[in-house]
Amino acid sequence: MALVCASQAATAPGELPRRLEVWDLRLGSQVDQLPDEFVDYACGTNGGPPSLPLNGWQDFRRCRPEPSGLREVYVRYDDELEYWAKANDLIGQMEQYSGTKTYGFPIVVSALIDGDGVVSGIRIVSDPRDPTQNRDEAYLLRNFLTSRFGRDGWQCEDSPPADGESPVGGIFVKQRCRKQIDERTSASLATRYLRKPGQSQYDPQSGRETVGLFESTVRFELVRAK
Repeated sequence: MALVCASQAATAPGELPRRLEVWDLRLGSQVDQLPDEFVDYACGTNGGPPSLPLNGWQDFRRCRPEPSGLREVYVRYDDELEYWAKANDLIGQMEQYSGTKTYGFPIVVSALIDGDGVVSGIRIVSDPRDPTQNRDEAYLLRNFLTSRFGRDGWQCEDSPPADGESPVGGIFVKQRCRKQIDERTSASLATRYLRKPGQSQYDPQSGRETVGLFESTVRFELVRAK
């Protein structure tokens, strides 16, 4: 499945500007064909925070290959339009252009590049560091991702709670899904919404309700085979 790749075009009068996001990275593109409109390029850490800073896509070989042989390059969305919206007091656009997000959910974005400099995948992981959205809602991102690639055809496996794991507000999600998008492209989606061992709604010592003691995460990859 080809993803749209486009650079920001000049907008017509009355149109709002558009910034590039993860869906503008085209699988199968060479790194020198990728739009250079992101910021904070760095080697990725398997969907975590950035590590070694890079000057751009062309530095991908400085990143250590993953077991798959692909190299993860982390990027962040350019925040220039967010400052533009603030300067013009455009409340709706401040939210639209704030942070690195998809469907309004804060995410960590990276491209997966093979040894020949070809974009073979994208990785999206919910970002618990962003304070602009309630972290407990992160697991709901899965609904938007499955909708984007079609509700049907996903093969999902729900795992039962392991020892010490428990629901959050009566909801327990530990699910892995996979879908073949086309002959060469597959999607994988892992969702977790649970309390890990040692986490509870109420502090056993004080009896007070705890804050943030749960996991709410989504991990998505779209990978194209050679």
